[in-house]
Amino acid sequence: MTPQHTGIGMTSQRTRLRLVERLRAQGIRDEVVLGVIGQVPRHLFIDEALASRAYDDISLPVGFGQTISSPHTVARMTELARAGGKLNKVLEIGTGCGYQAAVLARIAKEVYSIERVAELLARARKHLREVRVANVRLRHGDGLSGMPEVAPFDAIVMTAAATHVPRELIDQLVVGGRIVLPITRNSEQRLCVIERSAHGYIEKKMDTVRFVPLLPGLA
Repeated sequence: MTPQHTGIGMTSQRTRLRLVERLRAQGIRDEVVLGVIGQVPRHLFIDEALASRAYDDISLPVGFGQTISSPHTVARMTELARAGGKLNKVLEIGTGCGYQAAVLARIAKEVYSIERVAELLARARKHLREVRVANVRLRHGDGLSGMPEVAPFDAIVMTAAATHVPRELIDQLVVGGRIVLPITRNSEQRLCVIERSAHGYIEKKMDTVRFVPLLPGLA
């Protein structure tokens, strides 16, 4: 066991429960999501030098210009994706360090996650093995294409900011399914929920957020 895992109190359940209480006070209402946040060891997904800040409600760098989202953002996106119901199959766009995938894996039956940066994907795979997550399928690919061959999905969670609603992703949702993503318009970035209906889709604007931009292609 490395120093990352010991010596800083980060393995303490009490530390994670304090985070859960803060998230509850900040308006996260889904107790299933809060329970999962209390279980997943966030410190295992970040660099050892930053581990002492793992349970602060902040985003942290994970390399390659990417970040691990704040616990509140992860909880909020998961809450919106779940919408109080059961999730069978979920797609994540932007694996990053794997933390959001690990949270989704404890809620959904199957999680598929795409990451464009190969080295970041390799780290995420290692992290998910460390926390014994077995129901996440990872892919090195362009997230804008989604995974049509394993669609449809009950929910899609995008962890990078788009400038428009990606139609090809909406088409990969079940009717009644939803995509949760940050959208940047007119210099403002907001979290949006887009639900697919039998006749198109319905978009709801939610919280103001700050995400790195969605980039095409592979790296």
